[in-house]
Amino acid sequence: MEKKEQLYEGKAKKVYATEDPNLVIVSYKDDATAFDGAKKGTIVGKGVINNQMTNRLMAKMEKAGIPTHFVEELSERDTLVKKVSIVPLEVIIRNISAGHFASRYGVEEGIVFSEPTIEFSYKNDDLHDPLMNAYHAVALKLATWEEIELIKKYAFAVNDTLKAFWSECGVTLVDFKLEFGRTDDGLVLCDEISPDSCRLWDMETDKKLDKDRFRRDLGDVLGGYRDVLARLQSSI
Repeated sequence: MEKKEQLYEGKAKKVYATEDPNLVIVSYKDDATAFDGAKKGTIVGKGVINNQMTNRLMAKMEKAGIPTHFVEELSERDTLVKKVSIVPLEVIIRNISAGHFASRYGVEEGIVFSEPTIEFSYKNDDLHDPLMNAYHAVALKLATWEEIELIKKYAFAVNDTLKAFWSECGVTLVDFKLEFGRTDDGLVLCDEISPDSCRLWDMETDKKLDKDRFRRDLGDVLGGYRDVLARLQSSI
């Protein structure tokens, strides 16, 4: 499968058309951004790690009965996926207080919730991805009630699967962001599952192994990503 014209370029990925109108190629970049793009940098090798990790975890989701856009890994940076119409909602599952949740509500990081929380953000860079409840999403026709319920079902199922897997790897799944897309066959999980989109802490030391190393200038960003990938590969 060959790349045709570029269809889209985001902060971390490029998307290319193929000869099949129902399939596209996602190419992972080494670019890193934080704080709505206010902080920018390059983490050499990040794209390779995120591509490999995402593909292995997407395959794990498929086995758990959660449909995804994943089709085939083409190279260390490129993956063939189903073409989707993105539901313009970022879906965030939180198991422990951290990041925006902690600052928004004035609580410390590290509070373990008795059950996971879910929140939606309107996927709109110009508006800085504002928080949005399900009623707003339906009112603005971003999703139907049926889609909202299915997204919630899939998101919590992803959490159950990821929490159990990362625990086996000695990693605590703090929170993560998901995106969903529409195909002719229905909703599927898309985008990525990586240290860019998940908060992952070492279970013993609480060392951050994710993009917070870049956001907070903690150093050795690639080392954290490599650590997570190595644990994943040894467990799959």
